[in-house]
Amino acid sequence: MSTLLLPTPPHLGSVYRRNTLSQSSSSSSSSYSSTFSLQFHPRFSFSSFPQTRTRRCISPRAFDSSSDSKIEEEKESEKIRIADEDYPSGEFEFKPITGWRKFLVQVKMLFAFPWERVRKGSVLTMKLRGEISDQVKNRFSLGLSLPQICENFLKAAYDPRISGIYLNIDGLNCGWGKVEEIRRHILNFKKSGKFVVAYVPTFQEKEYYLACACEEIYAPPSAYFTLFGFSVEASFLRGVFDKIGVEPQVERIGKYKSVGDQLARTTMSDENCEMLTALLDTIYTNWLDKVSSAKGKGREDIENFINEGVYEVDKLKEEGLISNVIYDDEVTAMLKERLGVKAEDELPTVDYRKYSRVRKWTVGISGGKEQIAIIRASGSISRVKSQLSFSSSGIVAEEFIEQIRTVRESEKFKAAIIRIDSPGGDALASDLMWREIRLLAASKPVIASMSDVAASGGYYMAMGTDAIVAESLTITGSIGVVTGKFNLGKLYEKIGFNKEIISRGRYAEVMAADQRSFRPDEAELFAKSAQSSYKGFRDKAALSRSMTVEKMEEVAQGRVWIGKDAASHGLVDAIGGLSRAIAIAKLKANIPQDQQVTVVEISASSSSLPGVLFNGVSSLTGVVNMLKELLQGLTFSDGVQARMDGIIFRSVEGYPNANSILSIIKDYISTL
Repeated sequence: MSTLLLPTPPHLGSVYRRNTLSQSSSSSSSSYSSTFSLQFHPRFSFSSFPQTRTRRCISPRAFDSSSDSKIEEEKESEKIRIADEDYPSGEFEFKPITGWRKFLVQVKMLFAFPWERVRKGSVLTMKLRGEISDQVKNRFSLGLSLPQICENFLKAAYDPRISGIYLNIDGLNCGWGKVEEIRRHILNFKKSGKFVVAYVPTFQEKEYYLACACEEIYAPPSAYFTLFGFSVEASFLRGVFDKIGVEPQVERIGKYKSVGDQLARTTMSDENCEMLTALLDTIYTNWLDKVSSAKGKGREDIENFINEGVYEVDKLKEEGLISNVIYDDEVTAMLKERLGVKAEDELPTVDYRKYSRVRKWTVGISGGKEQIAIIRASGSISRVKSQLSFSSSGIVAEEFIEQIRTVRESEKFKAAIIRIDSPGGDALASDLMWREIRLLAASKPVIASMSDVAASGGYYMAMGTDAIVAESLTITGSIGVVTGKFNLGKLYEKIGFNKEIISRGRYAEVMAADQRSFRPDEAELFAKSAQSSYKGFRDKAALSRSMTVEKMEEVAQGRVWIGKDAASHGLVDAIGGLSRAIAIAKLKANIPQDQQVTVVEISASSSSLPGVLFNGVSSLTGVVNMLKELLQGLTFSDGVQARMDGIIFRSVEGYPNANSILSIIKDYISTL
């Protein structure tokens, strides 16, 4: 079994992988289409179908910071924030392997394992298509892994057997954070002097943005492309619920916390419109700036081209936006000629999967004595693992905490990086992980590295670290909470269902009575509980970011921020990728920047073979539509949620506390 490695330049050292759990992890990374369409996935507490059992009450202490944080508050108040420009950049510097090291590499390749052998003069081919996970994957895992993609670029830059890279970019299903990371590694690879060519049979703004980092871009004459700009949309279900007799009772804290808007409103709120417009403008402006710079054109020229509504591929060539209009086999023939391969011979290539098994050690990239741990946290946050699946669908707090404790108890790790790609989830789980991260940070430097999204509960985790690094287009912030229940009384009447409850205690029915609305005293308790949770979240954020509560309130309120704007408002310390997070970790750990370090993956292993088989069978049953997924989220959720506003759509595993009536509705819709 090959050792999977994380991308770092040679002076940062090798990366090794350490599995602490048998659990299977899969990425639930944020997916943004080029139209930036919005989907919602609210989660609430619901009572279940008539049963006699003990109910869990809402806990306003989910975010309580008063219990044991006196010392931490003193430490945080003394913390001095460093400006972005004062942190090391972590920029990649290509240093050719020469002398005896070059000879040693040749010897290593001579005696390399069969799966590490690559023909000299080969072209590394990678198809960047579909979802890209932020987790390291093993040989049984399906799909693409961001760490392995980036590491392949790094290895190929130093591998004397690799002459260049041929990328097939087609329909990316990931966020802008991952695109920025890949784009950075393409630019780093070009420093080696080797070529990198892109082929784009279908592309929109995101695919073209990535391809622009390559030296050449080719597309077939029949390519499907739409470079028409960006849009944001939101859908609302309140009208549907009114027709079927369902009354959503949502308590959200934060005027920008729009995760409940889809259920409780029929139109977009002014605050949500303001927030989404700001996000859209930032992404659009960044796209125009980067594309115009890459193609050597003015920003106005690119914007005018978009507004023309061009649909002919030849027009792209005429405007200098692609290199040529040719088919894939013609690109291959061109590469043969460039590399001096005879026309009748095959172009020597090595694909993504095989090259991922080549160790960095084989190509001469070695690590140092000092070790830095990386713990990956991807997907929606839950407290415990579902018993209904072979693999985890996100961040399971109890497993994540075990990984944190492993790093904390080990003296060999000089620092740790928490790699976050999450829109949030369960508030209690977020707080428990935050506490463990703070304990880890008390023993050694801890840096947060944000991928596509680290919002709400995802940002809550990052607050516990010494410094936060985000991509310029990372979605973050969303400091707010939401909870609620449905009043199903009218629906029950329509279908002839009746429910009666015998209770003891004034508020015993606050969540159990889903056949009626809240009483005034219940509504007051519900609102106070949510408000208490929000205050705890906000106050901890203010403490962690060395802000006054009043200052934090201005940037909180459930508002989602793009990475660069979050940095300007003090929610993020530095803009960059994982390499910059490593550089900052070295700074905090008093390790010289030019000293090599070994970066060790502590994240749990990726999918096992049974998990892959199970997921494969599940995928054959078809794609679940939006309403079906929404109802699944509504029926299987429990507790106060620290979840990002409805920009991310997440599926979640089932909980035993499902409301049977909503389950019946979901099952009925499944048959449609």
